[in-house]
Amino acid sequence: MTPSSSAGSASSGVNLFREITRRQLVFDISLAIFCVLLRLAITVAEPAMYVVVIIMATALALRRASPALALIVAWVGAGFQLVAQLGPDVSNLAILAVLFTTAAYGGRVLKWAGLVSAIAGSLVIAIYLTIDVFLGGAPLNEVIQVFAGILIFALVGLGLSWTLGLLARTRRLAGESRSAQAKAEAEQRIAQREVIVEQERNRIARDMHDIVAHSLAVVIAQSDGARYARLTDPTAVDGALTTISSTAREALGDVRLLLSQLRHNQAEGPQPSLADLDRLVGQLRQAGLSIEVRETGEPLPLAQGQQLAAYRVIQEALTNALRHGDVDQPVELEIAWSPLGLHVTVTNHMRADAQLAPPLGHGLAGMRERAVLAGGDLTARPTSGLFVVSLSLPHSVPTTTAPTLKESS
Repeated sequence: MTPSSSAGSASSGVNLFREITRRQLVFDISLAIFCVLLRLAITVAEPAMYVVVIIMATALALRRASPALALIVAWVGAGFQLVAQLGPDVSNLAILAVLFTTAAYGGRVLKWAGLVSAIAGSLVIAIYLTIDVFLGGAPLNEVIQVFAGILIFALVGLGLSWTLGLLARTRRLAGESRSAQAKAEAEQRIAQREVIVEQERNRIARDMHDIVAHSLAVVIAQSDGARYARLTDPTAVDGALTTISSTAREALGDVRLLLSQLRHNQAEGPQPSLADLDRLVGQLRQAGLSIEVRETGEPLPLAQGQQLAAYRVIQEALTNALRHGDVDQPVELEIAWSPLGLHVTVTNHMRADAQLAPPLGHGLAGMRERAVLAGGDLTARPTSGLFVVSLSLPHSVPTTTAPTLKESS
């Protein structure tokens, strides 16, 4: 590429040079040389016309590399031609090419400078060629007719060249706009795919956290209980080991299902719902967590995604109560149905050390994300030695019948 003082041909200022390919530069110079040789092959009446031919050829060679400089050179050549009192020459056709490029490739100022040059040049040509007629004593009507004819002819020629350049400019900019739009759309598609991938990663991370955190909490609680009970109540060890085994197997199955979703682009397998809360509560009770469940109101249908969100939030809240709460105090799980939807509250007593630094990790962030994606909202905060998780989900279009939990303590 040739050097340029600024990038872009449609800038607001006048660019002395613009970027063109080496092939374009070689072509323009070769064309100028060819035109000079072709013109010199014809008899030149005035030696000064050689200067005009060289100047016009220079403007022709510069027209794409530097439209502004080419316009200046063309005016210099035309001015010299007037001062030397030379008549029109075929080399003046280079002015048409220069006006075309000012409109096609020039900046905003140069583009309109080309139009002004076309109009001013037409007037200059008409006046210059009419002077001899006027000085020759021709009638005024004849002088006016000659002047008007030359002016119209010059305006059509020069103006048409500038107009064609403007059309070429419009077409080029439209093509560049389409290319930019296509590029932007391609980048948008890539960004959308990245967002989808990131959302899927976050979903998998939440599911993995829910599965592993819940299962490990149960396993740890049961193993600690079995270790303490092996001397005082050996029969409790078998129950604890059974719970550990079943919990680990379920977690392994869930993890395998999750990993299969990473390997295959298939539909998801069965997801837990509110119908599985009894089993979840039973597991945590076996792990040593006392849970009081209260359900009020008439159950309403919830979408599958809402049921999954409610289940995961309850699972995370109860698991946090087992890990960070005071297990000597019961955890309250309240499920309230209303015409507006479902409201779940999980309240647990906090340990003294946990009150200083309540849990604010990935689990709580995942709960909030699940609630928002399900169309609801969630709050989780410590208050007066208690940690309260509150979930609200709106009533949805009927899909599956929402199960009930038997009131238990």
